Amino acid sequence: MQTSTCQKSGECRIPDRATLPATLYQQLADFVATLPTKEGHLVTVLHKAQSLFGYLPKEVQEFVADQMDVSLAQVYGVVSFYTFFTMIPKGKHPISVCMGTACFVKGADKVVDALKKQLGVEVSEVTKDGKFSIDCLRCVGACALAPVVLVGEKVYANVTPDQVKDIIADFT
Repeated sequence: MQTSTCQKSGECRIPDRATLPATLYQQLADFVATLPTKEGHLVTVLHKAQSLFGYLPKEVQEFVADQMDVSLAQVYGVVSFYTFFTMIPKGKHPISVCMGTACFVKGADKVVDALKKQLGVEVSEVTKDGKFSIDCLRCVGACALAPVVLVGEKVYANVTPDQVKDIIADFT
């Protein structure tokens, strides 16, 4: 097992001007320390980082680069390549609307408009209370259920604009 910079020095080297909790950085460093090797585990560490922090801002990417002994450019390359990773904060209950052909034809754009109106935010924004964010996806592969809305991992099928208020109420 490898030792991380946190184990060597006794404390984690948090990026300058870090705005996120030090305890989360420590948890991530502890996770890295459990890996059998750093090589080949960058995506795994980024998944863990995103699950801890909720997103991958530059300061977290810098920390991951340091922990994994790779360049920031390599970390950024992975983060920007995979659509699962996000550099934008998400709400506690991220809402994703499928905009694939079947969903769009069946009114997904109207569902997005209803969500924006109900929550008072645009796509890619987070509500002031941090509870919700709205994103659009290309396709979730559930065309028979179109239009599809995901709130976290909960799937809503055949969604109409009139159902948006009730969907939001499930999480308030």
